[in-house]
Amino acid sequence: MKILAILLLGVITCAAETRTLTLRQALELALQQNPDLVIARLDEQKARDQVLINKDPFTPKFYAGSGLAYTSGFPTSIDGSAPSIVQIKTNMALFDKPQSYLVAQAKEALRGVGISLDQRQAEVVYRVASLFVDAGNAARELDAARQEQDSLSQAKQLTQTRVDEGQALAIESSKANLATQVAAHRVTVFDRDLSLAERTLGAALGLAPGDRVHVADAALPALEPPVSQDQAIAAALDNSPEVRRLESDLQAKALELKSFHAYRLPKADLVAQYSLLSPFNNIQKFFNHFQLNNVELGASFSIPLLAGSSAKAYISQSETDAAKIRTEIARTRRRIRDDIENAFDDLRVAEDGRKLALDDLTLTRENTTLDLTRLNEGQILPVQVEQDRAAEQEKWRAYYDAQAAAQHARLNVLRLTGTLEEALK
Repeated sequence: MKILAILLLGVITCAAETRTLTLRQALELALQQNPDLVIARLDEQKARDQVLINKDPFTPKFYAGSGLAYTSGFPTSIDGSAPSIVQIKTNMALFDKPQSYLVAQAKEALRGVGISLDQRQAEVVYRVASLFVDAGNAARELDAARQEQDSLSQAKQLTQTRVDEGQALAIESSKANLATQVAAHRVTVFDRDLSLAERTLGAALGLAPGDRVHVADAALPALEPPVSQDQAIAAALDNSPEVRRLESDLQAKALELKSFHAYRLPKADLVAQYSLLSPFNNIQKFFNHFQLNNVELGASFSIPLLAGSSAKAYISQSETDAAKIRTEIARTRRRIRDDIENAFDDLRVAEDGRKLALDDLTLTRENTTLDLTRLNEGQILPVQVEQDRAAEQEKWRAYYDAQAAAQHARLNVLRLTGTLEEALK
């Protein structure tokens, strides 16, 4: 058993693959097989089936069978009808106001589930785009860390040569050796981060366990907010899928409340039956006339005289739920406004950070270029240039982080304004 488990583990490990995808390809794949979207679509199908279930009382149903039986005395079967060779029955509701409201409630619930599906799709698009940014940033940071490690390794060799020649103290070699070890550890950390980011992205796309997604080397869309902050707040409050879903829930609850109020209304059901009777159940002894084929068609009416106390309790529960939904709508609208204001603030801060990181990187690169000139003129040692190159890679990583933060901020603004999917097309 242990050998079999090891072999199975090896097969699973070998089956894992890494796919290289663009952002557009990743989004198309996520919209097809993301687990959250699959579950949301199943919920929508369940809500659609619930509409059919609630409509069922208004749909005619036919039952065929036989009431053939031996009788002694008055010819009746167990259900009160005369024993029959063949019997066909049908029934359906003609007028049932509570059930009609429940049908309307199920349809409104289906509309709300559709809104939730759209909202879930927008969330999946945002999550996949964010993970795509993280995976791309992790790959660039790993590449910069490896270049920094190479530069520090060169600096270590140059320093060791100077120590061996007596031109530098031994402690300089120890410092260079420690810097190289730190750089190697940093590469290990970034390699771990890249693996985690690519596996997480693969899971968001609904890929097989262990599959990873490598970000294709392609530029992302501009991701610029299409409107101002004030316009974004107004548009979000009017078109927020979360608010529309809550309003749909409120409408469904109102229909449920009407169904409880309609409990005291009369109900009418269709009554229809065909029976093929037999003459050998002593029918002629008790009735003056025997008829082989018998048809009954009409309507059955019922009026609830005493509905009990449960109706009032159901009404109270529905009114309480409706009040909770109204409170949730007000709170959601306030949160949407705050979220958009915070998102625009975060975007401004992130853009400032990106510009500062770019300026810092530019200054460091200019310093490296200057030191290369000084090296050619014999003013500095080669080890200084390698250290400059290592410092430049560190600035590159800082710039990549700032750039990723700015991209996340843009994605968040577009998500909150409902324009993310359009911006990513």
